[in-house]
Amino acid sequence: MLTTVEEGLSCISTAHRAKLAYIYIRQSTAVQVRQHQESTALQYRLVERAARLGWPHERIAVIDDDLGKSGTSSAERLGFQRLIAEIGLGKAGLVLSLDASRLARNNHDWHRLLELCSIFGVLIADGERLYDPAAYHDRLLLGLSGIMSEAELHQIRMRLHQGERQKAARGELRLPLPAGLVWDRGGGIALNPDQEVQARLRFVFDKFRELQSAKAVMRELRRHGLSLPVRPLRGPVPHEVVWVPADSSRVLHILHNPA
Repeated sequence: MLTTVEEGLSCISTAHRAKLAYIYIRQSTAVQVRQHQESTALQYRLVERAARLGWPHERIAVIDDDLGKSGTSSAERLGFQRLIAEIGLGKAGLVLSLDASRLARNNHDWHRLLELCSIFGVLIADGERLYDPAAYHDRLLLGLSGIMSEAELHQIRMRLHQGERQKAARGELRLPLPAGLVWDRGGGIALNPDQEVQARLRFVFDKFRELQSAKAVMRELRRHGLSLPVRPLRGPVPHEVVWVPADSSRVLHILHNPA
């Protein structure tokens, strides 16, 4: 039978509490961090749950490096990588997160976490229950949680793509444009009215025709102390034009962008 809350508390040993309780906090995008602050605050309050489970505050560590990072992969999530490393070093007694989707949105990362927790005797808790990954029924339930988390992401993507296809069929789909272009009031595409942006992009194309090398164009930009306009899709000001130092990849992006 599955571990109940009362039975789960009994599986916490002095050895578990002698190690650290890690609170893992994540939101998928910077927009969610700004607009869904109650969700973020709820995750931070998991510190109180760890304390109620018997961990002193000095042995509770909060990992919030992945705020604004997607859970689809661990490649860009330094916080998750740190958590995995701490478990492997035997420093963790408990991993606490609001739910499985915060820790991972794909089964590879989720089952890697479960395997390490099982090997090193680390407990896993969410906002309601406590699990022992070394116990068969708890491991089964955790595995199902991971499958549902990945399936939920698939459904979210399907709904988004269906909405995009419907907009495209009506001719209303607007994809992000590079810094040199803007959507006009009639729904068409026009040059960015910012004269400095236009001049900088003309400089890039003119120099490329002359030098035939993106790296040479980058060196010319740096020699003159010129930055490049970009329109980031993420960050504190998504879709707003910002000026960034020139490098070869940004020059290539301008030259290769089909728009």
